[in-house]
Amino acid sequence: MTSAEAPAPAHTPLDAVADVGLLSPVRVASDVEAATGDRAFLQAMLDAEAALTRAQATLGHAPAAAADAVMAAARADRFDLRDIAVRARRSGNPVVPLVADLKAALPADAAPYLHRGATSQDIMDTATVLVAARTLPRVAADLRRTADTLGRLADRHRTTPMPGRTLTQHAVPTTFGLKAAGWRSLVLDAVDRLDALRLSAQLGGAAGTLAAFETLADVPGSGPALSDAYARELGLAQPLLPWHTLRTPVADLGSGLAFVSGALGKLAADVLVLSRTEIGELAGGGGGDSSAMPHKSNPVRAVLIAAAARQAPALASVLSASLTAEDDRPAGAWHAEWQTLRELLRLAGGAARNAAELVEALRVRDDRMRDNLHLSGGLIVSERLAAELGAVLGREEARELLTRAAHRATAEGRGLASVLEEEPALTDHHDRICRLTDPETYLGAASALVDRALADRAAPEHQDHR
Repeated sequence: MTSAEAPAPAHTPLDAVADVGLLSPVRVASDVEAATGDRAFLQAMLDAEAALTRAQATLGHAPAAAADAVMAAARADRFDLRDIAVRARRSGNPVVPLVADLKAALPADAAPYLHRGATSQDIMDTATVLVAARTLPRVAADLRRTADTLGRLADRHRTTPMPGRTLTQHAVPTTFGLKAAGWRSLVLDAVDRLDALRLSAQLGGAAGTLAAFETLADVPGSGPALSDAYARELGLAQPLLPWHTLRTPVADLGSGLAFVSGALGKLAADVLVLSRTEIGELAGGGGGDSSAMPHKSNPVRAVLIAAAARQAPALASVLSASLTAEDDRPAGAWHAEWQTLRELLRLAGGAARNAAELVEALRVRDDRMRDNLHLSGGLIVSERLAAELGAVLGREEARELLTRAAHRATAEGRGLASVLEEEPALTDHHDRICRLTDPETYLGAASALVDRALADRAAPEHQDHR
C-alpha cells in the first residue's frame, strides 16, 4: 500500500489541521483574525448560553445561583475545541456537543437550567452575531484611520496636478487631492454601512414560537419578554421576531462587509496602476521583496486588498442566497453561513488593516505626475481647446482643426501647440494657444471639490480648514 493509499487516522492531530493563516496573508496576525478564531466562536457560544440563563434568572424563571454557575463554567479555555469539532459531525453543529460538555461541568442543581427551551440555532446565530459585534469595531477603527490619512493627503495635494485617466487613456487633468478625497469618501461610506447594521440576538425555540420558554416559566406572554432580556444581557439589539428563516441580519452583514472590501479594492486598484514602473506616480512604502528579482519592491498591501475585494462578492452572495430558507428552520441554509461570514469578516478586517498601513506609507511622486501630465504634448487638454477655439472659429470647424492637428502631433512626435501655430486660422492666437495647452492650468473645480469632500463627515483636523 502506498502512502497515498494509507487510511487517515481516526482523529487527525490538531497541528495537522489548525488554520494558522498560511494561505491567508490578508488577515494573518490581525486583530480580526483573533476575534474570529475557533476559540472566539466557542466563547461566543458559551456567552450566549450564559446570557440565556441570566435572562431567565432576571425574570424569575431560574435561580440566580444557576446563572452564576453557568457564567463561572462558560470559559472557552476549559473545553477541548478539537473534540467538540469532531463530535459536531454527528449533530451537524457544534452547539450540541458543547452543551453536553458545559452541562457536565455544572453542579447538579444548576445543570437543568442550562439551554432551557433553546434550540441549537438560537445559540449558533446569537454567537455568530456576537462575534460580528466584537469584530466590527476593529474593522471600523482601521477604516477611520485610513480615512483620516486620506483626508490629510487630499488636503496636502488639493492642487497637485496629474493625468485623469478614462478607459486606460489620458483624459483630462485632475489632482491627486481629488483622487484621495474620492478614496476617503468611499471608505467613510463603508464606515456608515457598518454603523447602520442592526445586530440582533436570536431566540425562538424549536420553531420560532417561543413555546418552550412560556411552558417552562408557566407565564403566558413571557417568551417575548425573555427574548428582550436575553438581548439586553448580550448587549445586542432586541429582535422583533425570531429570525431562524428571516435572515436579514446576516444578509445585511454580508452586504456591508462586501462593500468594505470593494471600497478598499478601488483604492488598491488605483494604487496598483499608479505604482507601475512606467507610470511611477505613487510608491507604496514597505513593499514586498521578490523571490527571484532583487530589484523589485512589490506593492504587497495593495495586492492583498485587491485579493480580498475579488473574494468578497462571491461570499456575500452565499449569505444573500440563504434568505431563501425554507420552513420555520432551514436545512443547510444557516449552516452555509458560518464559515462564509467568518471569512468575510476576516477579509474585510484584513483589508482595512492593510489599507491603513498602505496609505500611511504611501509616497506621492508629484514630479512623475507632472511629467506624465505633459507626456502627450498638450493633447490632454483638447477638450479645453475645443471649447475655447469653438468660440473663435465655430464649433465644427474648431473640432475638425483640432482632430487634424492632434493626428499630426501624434504622427510627428510634436507638441500640440507647435502644430496649432502652423494653422493659418490661428495665426493671431499663438499666445493664447500656449496658455490653453498648459495642462496644469486646466484643473476645473478640483480644489473646490476637495474642500467639499473634506467638509463631509469631517475629522477634527479638517473642520476649520481655511
